[in-house]
Amino acid sequence: MIAEITQQDSANTLLNDYIKKITGQGFSGDTDTSYATRIVTATDNSIYQEIPQAVIYPKCSKDVQVAMQVASLDPFLSLSFGPRGGGTGTNGQSLTPGIVVDLSRYMREIIEINEEEGWVRVQAGVIKDQLNDFLRPYGYFFAPDLSTSNRATIGGMINTDASGQGSLVYGKTSDHVLELKTILVDGTELNTCKLELEKAQVLAKQTNRVGEIYNVVLNSCKDNRALVLEKFPRLNRFLTGYDLENVFDSEMTTFDLSRVITGSEGSLGIVTEAKLNVTRIQPFKTLINIKYDSFESALRNSPFLVAANATSVETVDSKVLNLAKQDVIWHSVSDLISDVPGVDVQGLNMVEFNGETPEEIQGKVTSLCDQVDQLIANKEAGVVGYQLTNDKSDILKIYAMRKKAVGLLGNTKGKQKPLAFAEDTAVPPENLADFILEFRELLDSKGLHYGMFGHVDAGVLHVRPALDMCDPEQEKLLREISDQVVALTAKYRGLMWGEHGKGYRSEYGPAFFGDALFTELRKIKTIFDKSNRLNPGKICTPLDSADTLVSVDDQKRAWFDKSINIQVRESFENAMNCNGNGLCFNYDQDSPMCPSYKVTKDRRHSPKGRASLIREWFRLQEEQGVDLLAAEKTLIEKENDTTWWERFRNTQKKQKGFYDFSNEVKESMDECLACKACTTACPIKVDVPSFRARFLNLYYSKYNRPLKDHLVAGVEKTTPLMAKVPRLTNFFVNLPPVKSALKNIVGYVDTPKLSVPTLASRVNSAQMYDEAQFAKLSKEEMSDIVFIVQDPFTSYYEAELVESFIALISKLGSKPILLPFVPNGKAQHVKGFLKEFKSTASSANEFLSRIASYERPMVGLDASLVLCYRDEYLKILNKDELDFQVQLAHEWLATQDWNSIGRIESHESVKLLSHCTETSAMPQSKNVWSEIFSNLGIELNTPATGCCGMAGTYGHETDHQENSRNLYEMSWQHHTKNIASETILATGFSCRCQVKRYENQKPMHPIEFIAKNI
Repeated sequence: MIAEITQQDSANTLLNDYIKKITGQGFSGDTDTSYATRIVTATDNSIYQEIPQAVIYPKCSKDVQVAMQVASLDPFLSLSFGPRGGGTGTNGQSLTPGIVVDLSRYMREIIEINEEEGWVRVQAGVIKDQLNDFLRPYGYFFAPDLSTSNRATIGGMINTDASGQGSLVYGKTSDHVLELKTILVDGTELNTCKLELEKAQVLAKQTNRVGEIYNVVLNSCKDNRALVLEKFPRLNRFLTGYDLENVFDSEMTTFDLSRVITGSEGSLGIVTEAKLNVTRIQPFKTLINIKYDSFESALRNSPFLVAANATSVETVDSKVLNLAKQDVIWHSVSDLISDVPGVDVQGLNMVEFNGETPEEIQGKVTSLCDQVDQLIANKEAGVVGYQLTNDKSDILKIYAMRKKAVGLLGNTKGKQKPLAFAEDTAVPPENLADFILEFRELLDSKGLHYGMFGHVDAGVLHVRPALDMCDPEQEKLLREISDQVVALTAKYRGLMWGEHGKGYRSEYGPAFFGDALFTELRKIKTIFDKSNRLNPGKICTPLDSADTLVSVDDQKRAWFDKSINIQVRESFENAMNCNGNGLCFNYDQDSPMCPSYKVTKDRRHSPKGRASLIREWFRLQEEQGVDLLAAEKTLIEKENDTTWWERFRNTQKKQKGFYDFSNEVKESMDECLACKACTTACPIKVDVPSFRARFLNLYYSKYNRPLKDHLVAGVEKTTPLMAKVPRLTNFFVNLPPVKSALKNIVGYVDTPKLSVPTLASRVNSAQMYDEAQFAKLSKEEMSDIVFIVQDPFTSYYEAELVESFIALISKLGSKPILLPFVPNGKAQHVKGFLKEFKSTASSANEFLSRIASYERPMVGLDASLVLCYRDEYLKILNKDELDFQVQLAHEWLATQDWNSIGRIESHESVKLLSHCTETSAMPQSKNVWSEIFSNLGIELNTPATGCCGMAGTYGHETDHQENSRNLYEMSWQHHTKNIASETILATGFSCRCQVKRYENQKPMHPIEFIAKNI
């Protein structure tokens, strides 16, 4: 049914010898030459794709030094290297055909902090938000603010000299670098900091590697000082590649070699540690969101806002705002950026003021608001309204929306996707409006759509034209637009690369610098890396080198994608549309986004990684002539035409080590918890559980399934049978030999106990659905009925919860009716039994559609199963909408009148921990529960949490025990460690089981708590 993909690029002998050599020399990190890892590392947040030879993951500076020292030996001199951080670059800076040195997996240590002097020392893999979370209790923050701050590393920020919001006040990364530790290509450790010029000159006279570097860089920058000052534009965003200007202070009394390394994109050395200055947090903030009738109005009004002495002025256009309104994130900001009656808001400027005291900023805020009021009254400058907030959490929500705008642009409909290739231009702020109008004319003349947002205070605007890179004619447009934007920025005395580095735009460097200064760059490259082995092709090449610079025309992801059948691309668009923005690498442990990546730090176990692997799998299957969609249709509608014996033989070959790329893809998919956070948290809505299920369905047409998959998929058939004799089943399952067999043969542990007494014995006959009886009821007699839709978990393992819900419905004045148990099929979908799932879904759809004809509410208790009706059912049944709707308990409870129920006696603390699938798909659910509890006189604490680590069956599988526990300890344990003394509630069945497993006490569902206390 599917082909064996055996054409893996086998690691060559030289590479294998190198890996063995560094390991033997004390390299303590990981090394990986697998095709899967190389494919995942072949892309970043750009349009380019370059498959590396291998990836190494150092744990410390010494590891990097060992790797470079060995590389300087014969026969390894032909190997090249590319350092990599978060992989969030938009221009391919971290892509290399050589060996990737990934510092993001392990080198995340914050080494020391000096509160008195205001600095911190970190390893290069520390994530920007991680650093600020560490600094916050000390009253500091690291100022450069990026939209990718929850996954961008400090090393990556240094290598691109990153900046972002507030750079007019806070500057760029290079303004905060005090010292760097850099490992050179020969393994030399180079430590740099600001020095008195005389001391730098002394170093330059030394006859060693460090002395040679100081001599060349110092003389190059000094001798060309006048030309540098003439050539480089006077901009806040002064990114040049190698910063020839700012190595000196304005009086040329100090010299700082770190300034050349910062912004060098890893082409001079591998930065492993940095000492950074940090900034005092100003405790008081005000954000004013000013709304405009056009984006041009917003742009032209920005100098007026900058003149108000604001900390930052950010802007977004209507396209970005409208995309945000379609995303889950809009729920958090809709009341902070409300519509203006009768006006279509086309632009938004976000003006922030910071201060040590309220009085420090109040005058500025009042003055600006008075002026804006005057503009509105006079109908001037296109201003149509504004909103003001002083609440820090609300300000963070607005900026979270602004940050997500980068990814949201990639979620536009159609084949043309907004692309980053000429989107960080910088011009003097006073020229920005005219520059952008001309930029828009250029894009409009080519009939392109685009979105715009950026930092108007610094003259930087992000513009992403929508192109289809699978279309050869549109690919040509990318070159045309790039060339014309370079000319346009030159016309307005600006830079094409104002924020995101050069990368594959390095070919424009010679024209920008001119021959004389570009020769100086090449001199610097030569003294650092004369054989062009560090990120070759970026920034410049060494003198006398025949190597060429990378180009905007180089190999793109679309070159691979367009070889995939277009029907497959369209059918799997939830994987194909991944643009590499990397939000799934979110550092925040309390975010539900991709728990598997959080716990393994292996990018193969992320939505981006899995999307990359499945895309390559499609391509390789296509090469083998496999019609995937036809194969899938056959498997779902007919039978697998691969015999049991053939599947057995294939499985045996796999166990003996026979290579098939499908197995690498399968290994990645196995770590997915199917939590579905990616379907909402990802701005592109990459839906891993959906394409994972489809992949597993195809994969197991060739290989035998493990026994545990059959048991899991059949749980809704076997559980009702076992529940007929619950005591006997519980006794049998907990016998040591049975537990051992389940663990060692089946691969399954910690089976939950069936409810005793059973649900059937807890419910009276009047509360059970009887179809014949209901057919006789009038509409009036049906008016107070609420149907309870059963699921296998609460009905058979938590019958007390269903019983509590029945009691609560009655208390609220309605009549609860328990529907007969009808399998949902969620477990079948998770394990890729799509033929069986379609049959289950068809049966459930038929039954629930009949119940829907009564026009009474249907309510379920388990989020993952109820949400399955709303998502997986639509896809498998090929429907736009179903004829029935099942609500979750909080959705129905929110519509009830709570006045008939007295207030509950106050408790010291009631904490609700939410199911991650529910949190992702229904971000307002916590607020709804809070409102319900408020009606009862209780303030509900709803902390942010990630995944508990159970996720249905994942936490029960033997292979996942370590990851399951680590996830629990990472995000949940600090909330549940005092469960004996706190009232802790949890909405998820699997979450309650996980807490019970590790704390030996099970939290209640909020319904149980309410029913128990009213």
